Amino acid sequence: MMWKSFIKPIAVCSFLIFSSFAIAANAPESGKEDDTVAAANYQKYCALCHGAERQGHVNDDAPSLRSKSLMSAGFDERLMAVSYGRRGTAMGGYLDEVGGPMSEDELSSLMQWLQKQSGVEAVELPLEPVVGDIALGKEIYADECAGCHGENGEGDIGPALGNPVMLSLTSDSFLRYAIVNGRDGTDMPPFGDYLEPDQIDAVTAFLRSRATGWSVEKPVFRTPPSVENYVLNPDSPGPEFSLKDGLYVLAKDLNEALQNNKRMVLLDTRVTSMWQMAHIEGSVPIPYYYELYDSLVADLPSDGTWIVTYCECPRAAAEDVNSELRDRGFKNTAVLWEGIQGWVSLGYPVSRGEVTLVDLKK
Repeated sequence: MMWKSFIKPIAVCSFLIFSSFAIAANAPESGKEDDTVAAANYQKYCALCHGAERQGHVNDDAPSLRSKSLMSAGFDERLMAVSYGRRGTAMGGYLDEVGGPMSEDELSSLMQWLQKQSGVEAVELPLEPVVGDIALGKEIYADECAGCHGENGEGDIGPALGNPVMLSLTSDSFLRYAIVNGRDGTDMPPFGDYLEPDQIDAVTAFLRSRATGWSVEKPVFRTPPSVENYVLNPDSPGPEFSLKDGLYVLAKDLNEALQNNKRMVLLDTRVTSMWQMAHIEGSVPIPYYYELYDSLVADLPSDGTWIVTYCECPRAAAEDVNSELRDRGFKNTAVLWEGIQGWVSLGYPVSRGEVTLVDLKK
């Protein structure tokens, strides 16, 4: 079996998470050997979206990791974002404890390497809360921020700020630093240029108030399908797909095939934590960085069964895996054209990870 026991339930306490990563972030800088490994890990796991040269916006609107304002912000917060992902975005969690491919030490090394490459020092941000007028902050947010981040923080041009996990695990000073300095290379201006300090405090306090009393979802991890269950509807005939450009299957055609119980295999090529969050029912998590293709080939049917790959990019990771399969002789392979975000936006169903609700007031 290629999936082992690293996919396991975890209970997350934000204080303990922050404390443990603060220790990791303050560890001695990595040496040349660690840098070589970190650089290779960057190309393997990050370059697909952030770019081989860290330029950003290659796929999924992934930010530039050359951005001085981003890379000078709190190290711990950025480490947690990479470790646990950003719900509501294509950024999955890369920590092995949540189904990702990297250990805590590997992630810390990667982030230290990225910091070196940026050429800027990480600002040490205080943990003390920012005190401000929440009502005033709400007004300023509506006037200055909602146009990009959404009236309810749902995200639009800018990222989703109404994210209870992000608001629960990032410090007030991290939020304030982003408001003051903006994000160079993006539409986010430095509001410190024209908002007064008490106004910035107010917006920060307002954003923080959005986490108060909110429920967060505690994942109860699902076990991926076993090899004998890779093939959906094994006793049925396969679909007759008409592929776009000889490679892509449209969401409506894939949905019709699933509704008609056609025989096929679905491979979810995102980081595994994203599969845990929501996936097309019956899909098998095979991340784009998966290397044991000889083992995978042995587990896949060789009788012409259709194999459809999908990701969130909407196609880059799925195309990579599809190419590996075609290079190994599989002919009936396709990539979901719209990706899973397009699939969801078109109203087609996904299977969501089982969750329990955690009351942050307790």
